Amino acid sequence: MTLETKKSVFVELGKFLSQFSENNTLQNPAVLHNETFFDAFVDLIQLSQSHNGWYTPENVYFSIQSWAEALTEENLNQWLSSYSIPIQEPKKIALILAGNIPLVGFHDFLSVLITGNTVLVKTSSNDQHLLPFLAKYIIAVQPELAQNITFVEGKLENFDAVIATGSNNTARYFEYYFKDKPSIIRKSRNSVAVLTGNETKEQLTALGEDIFRYFGLGCRNVSKLFVPKGYSFVPFFEAIFTYQDVIHYEKYANNYDYNKAVFLMSNFKLLDNGFLTLKEDQSHASPISSVFYEFYEDINDLKTRLKSENELLQCVVADETIENSVAFGQTQNPRLWNYADNTDTISFLLTI
Repeated sequence: MTLETKKSVFVELGKFLSQFSENNTLQNPAVLHNETFFDAFVDLIQLSQSHNGWYTPENVYFSIQSWAEALTEENLNQWLSSYSIPIQEPKKIALILAGNIPLVGFHDFLSVLITGNTVLVKTSSNDQHLLPFLAKYIIAVQPELAQNITFVEGKLENFDAVIATGSNNTARYFEYYFKDKPSIIRKSRNSVAVLTGNETKEQLTALGEDIFRYFGLGCRNVSKLFVPKGYSFVPFFEAIFTYQDVIHYEKYANNYDYNKAVFLMSNFKLLDNGFLTLKEDQSHASPISSVFYEFYEDINDLKTRLKSENELLQCVVADETIENSVAFGQTQNPRLWNYADNTDTISFLLTI
């Protein structure tokens, strides 16, 4: 199968996904195989929260729309233009996927197939339905891909390389278990934001999207703020008030109550607006419903520190004061060429 054929399959998937949004799900008669898949996908989206309490329809629709926007002919061409992808005997690539946010492993799935390889997928118990459904759709578009896609429930066997995502603890297990295989082992990372005090209300409101999207469960969610000495959090709290409804989700509210109680019993000083706590802490990894913050005095010293901690960070949100930073509100909208952990998956797959 040629690269152009494979790209066309994912363009069709993008067209299929573009029909589904929280406020305007509308069937497009020009989309392939709607008679089989459209209503079934609507049902699956609505059932997702019963499979995983964090997968609210709002967040599932957001993920779907993000992929619909990514899977265009223009984006696929731009992404793949810098690679030479030969037609050769496919390698078997095992994927061990996370399940913290909807379709979190789709980029790895796409990368394996677009390079002409075979994928063996072990889904997370928290996300067992969305990706297999999309796999069925692309097989309907191009039946030849059926031989390149296998979902595995038991032990992964007979593969040439592995891409595994997990916590720092599971990463150590993966590194040992797969020590004899080419691998990408992804560990826990966090995202931070650097504020100067000159941000507009619009920027701070957009920062709320980086914090609250997916309830803060993703590695691209901002879990730590760096603020200048003497920074007033009043504008920040005013700007993010629009996200107050997050507290009405039971699982989030339970985490808010629990983590706040733990902090208070430990006599930590907190800033609190009724749905988010801010705690001064040097760590990057804050619990759900809380964001850590740390004061800085010299922006250049902070830049040096962030460079030294690069392997711990997924995104740095800032204005143009920080090199390679992500704009406010954009952490959950990565492009196809924005690789997790800055590890080029396509280059890895081409060297196996």
